[in-house]
Amino acid sequence: MTSPLYFAALRSLVAGASLLLPAIALGRPLPRQPRVWLGILGIGLSFTSAGFAGMFLAGSVVTPGIASVLANTQPLIAAALAFFLLGERLRDNARLGMLLGFFGVVFTALPGVGSQGSGVNFSGIGFVMLGALGVAVGNILLKGLSGKADALMITGWQFTLGALPLLVLAQWLEAPLTISWNWSFVWTLLALGTAVTALPFLLWSWLLRRVELTRLNTFSFLTPIFALLISAIFLGERLQAIQIGGVALSFYGVWRISRQETDPLHSTRLLPVAAKMGRQNGLSPSPTYCACCVSG
Repeated sequence: MTSPLYFAALRSLVAGASLLLPAIALGRPLPRQPRVWLGILGIGLSFTSAGFAGMFLAGSVVTPGIASVLANTQPLIAAALAFFLLGERLRDNARLGMLLGFFGVVFTALPGVGSQGSGVNFSGIGFVMLGALGVAVGNILLKGLSGKADALMITGWQFTLGALPLLVLAQWLEAPLTISWNWSFVWTLLALGTAVTALPFLLWSWLLRRVELTRLNTFSFLTPIFALLISAIFLGERLQAIQIGGVALSFYGVWRISRQETDPLHSTRLLPVAAKMGRQNGLSPSPTYCACCVSG
């Protein structure tokens, strides 16, 4: 086995290679605009470098319950950033659904809080929040690059570039690299790098081209819920009443957001354009598109 940051870097490099090799074989074009490359570098530093570093370093110093709660602040952070940077707005019932989904995770994780000691590890909390912030910023940048370059190239290069700071940090903070290159380690690394990392991220980037980030990101609340349900079904772990309530609350919150209708005028910046088009065609502005409806 190897140290956390080295393993994170290796996993990122495998994920990058598993996406870049098919991209090259298929003749996908390299990004040419410097702004696109800056965006890819930003995604790599935030989503991969910060996200993986926070996740891997926190694994040994934070209890699963605290980690689940803190990590799931990521959709809330991303929603705030998307509001200011992307103009994405949620109606009142969808905002309520997001809060319900988050508190569902809190209730689900409560029995695990303090299960490995009641002391608070502030460095571990910092690692988790670093990872959550990195993923949130990376999602914003990825949404901004949607449609501006080939998806395989974007995802493959961001993993590759994001692995380099992890290697530097590993060399600086951890013991010299020692890896037992056996078949078990290789297959684990390949599985995690391709099936668990590269392919889901590629699917995520594809979905971001079609769905608002805030609405799509809410499904992240279901990750610890599914882990808990799998443990209950296959490992025989018993769910407490508060956990069952948390599961129901998270599903209900995600359902509220998923049923929100797409508002074509989700940003008030589009209102003057709609009004101008109406006047040019001899039409009066429709009351359906008032500012209160759009911002709600």
